Amino acid sequence: MDTNANLLQEEPPAYGGAGRPSPLLEYLRKLERALKRGDSSEHTHRPALKELLEALNDKIIATNEPKRSECGAPDYVISRKRDQLSLGYVEAKDVCAKIGEIEHSEQLKRYLASLPSLVLTDYLEFRWFVDGKKRETFRLANVTTGGKLTPVSADELEG
Repeated sequence: MDTNANLLQEEPPAYGGAGRPSPLLEYLRKLERALKRGDSSEHTHRPALKELLEALNDKIIATNEPKRSECGAPDYVISRKRDQLSLGYVEAKDVCAKIGEIEHSEQLKRYLASLPSLVLTDYLEFRWFVDGKKRETFRLANVTTGGKLTPVSADELEG
């Protein structure tokens, strides 16, 4: 049985405990539901990403559309709850946006020159930059016909 084929439909017993889905699987399910409707945009997926970020670490808060800074207006600022210290920023583009091209845009050049930690995402692929240099890239899933998501295998994540 291909476990990846059923990843978004069936919860593995070890995840989430007490029958609750893992935050990552719940995030992918929300994206898939919106994509299958066929009318989603970049902004449609923002609540799901905020929920995912905050579910992964209960000591942070992800603020959507924070106040504009000198370099522009990244989509999220990630802050510590206890003292509101800014830990990083997220710039989200629409699913399947060409983030390889966006990475070299004037907007990203401004952000990378000014923000010490930035994640660029199309909600499925995440590129993390520290002090203007790409540190890590990973993809959670690919979009197939009709907005269905196919999770990326662990082998692809490691490669």
